[in-house]
Amino acid sequence: MLFLYCVLLVCCLIMLVAGVIEQRRHYANLAQIPNRVLVNGIRGKSSITRLCAGALRGGGLRTVAKTTGTAARFIHPDATEEPVYRKFGIANVVEQIGIVRRAAAYQPDALVMECMAVMPALQEINQSKLIQSTIGVLCNVREDHVAEMGPTLDDIGRSLSRSMPHGGICVTAEKERFHVLQEEADARNCKLIYADPDTVSDEELRGFSWFTFKENVAIAFTVAELLGVDRKTALQGMYDAPPDPGVLSVERYVAPGGKRVRFANVFAANDPESTLMNINQLLDLGAIERPLNVVINCRPDRVERNGQMGQIVPDLMPDKVFVIGHPSKSAIDAIPAEWRSRAVDLGGDQRDGEEFMHELLGHLGESSSLVAIGNIHGQGEILLEHLAELPAFEDEPEPAAPSVESAQHHQYVPHIDPYADLTAAQEARFTQPPVPQQYVHPPQQPYGQAPPYGQQPYAQQGLEEYQAPQPQSPQAWPLRTQEPQQYYPDPQWQSPGETR
Repeated sequence: MLFLYCVLLVCCLIMLVAGVIEQRRHYANLAQIPNRVLVNGIRGKSSITRLCAGALRGGGLRTVAKTTGTAARFIHPDATEEPVYRKFGIANVVEQIGIVRRAAAYQPDALVMECMAVMPALQEINQSKLIQSTIGVLCNVREDHVAEMGPTLDDIGRSLSRSMPHGGICVTAEKERFHVLQEEADARNCKLIYADPDTVSDEELRGFSWFTFKENVAIAFTVAELLGVDRKTALQGMYDAPPDPGVLSVERYVAPGGKRVRFANVFAANDPESTLMNINQLLDLGAIERPLNVVINCRPDRVERNGQMGQIVPDLMPDKVFVIGHPSKSAIDAIPAEWRSRAVDLGGDQRDGEEFMHELLGHLGESSSLVAIGNIHGQGEILLEHLAELPAFEDEPEPAAPSVESAQHHQYVPHIDPYADLTAAQEARFTQPPVPQQYVHPPQQPYGQAPPYGQQPYAQQGLEEYQAPQPQSPQAWPLRTQEPQQYYPDPQWQSPGETR
């Protein structure tokens, strides 16, 4: 028995020594990265991570990024990316140690990381031990993960605040719960900066080749400005950044009988507020039109969320509501009584995909829009597979617009995940090479009343041609000779109600 105790003691000592060595190596790797950005929040973290990385790359900073989201990706300084390998396909915050080690090998100027922790305690460990960010991003506070973060929005905001850097800077676009975040920031001696989405113009937003929100772009502008990248350069870097595989997009299909269907996959927006924001943006931009039909996919382990999707039906004002998955009753019962007659129950545990798709498409008109909300897993994935087998529009007319704006209508082109397992029908749809486009700078708007930090005024009004830079090999990258200049926020950046 004494022998076994000795063996146990020796093993514990070995593990302790190995842990200390690993921690010291990890801290040494962090020290090689002068600027570390940790992106946290409920919705849009992956998109913000890519936007921030693109803005910093555009400013000449060697930047490494890592997203979690729909598909975890390690993004190299030349904007190429690769999937993050996970043993047995299980995500674990410990993988951040390996990401930091890989990033440090590039000797980067900045590292942009998406927070992958949900539990409040793990969020704090992710910040204090794994990333030790110099700039934190807390994009928004929405009603999700209530079991882990708390039942109210204030509780969720306080849980997310545990990723704020002590003595650092935190950027947020959250307006409704700004006072809660400010209290948490003060407790951590953290400077909280509000990224005002109203400073992002519609012209700047139209230049993107995918759907994004002003809040996301405003955060990326603020982070870039803190690291010394001017607005015009940061914007072009964001335009050139590759979008997330789960980015919001609209597909155009021809259903049996010649019916034309505009389909929007909004499965990634799991909470009601984000779902409404996504759909309203698509309607405002004309990407989808009425008559509008909604598909709610239900999951047995997300009964509460199924009901939340049913409750927002009056806000969407759809012609039909198709409910798939199980239990479909959890969503139908949550639909207000005056709208319940428009619901069509196509769900069930073992419902054949061919069967419910035939019935769903039969209810659609000659020209309509279809929006998928709720959860993607289960029959939601079957829905996407069957829609991908339909032919696409061949003669979609180009929108009429003045010549200055014509270059802005290249946006919202569907983007395919290069590492996804596509069906034969999906591969056939995207085998045609893309038509070369001439990218231009949209008219720039001044960022506030005066250039911050004594910089020169931003780009003058007008357009100029832009030639996308060619990626370089790692051997061609110059070594960093000096640390990036540190920038500090303007004292006016205190409250969402104040003018910059």
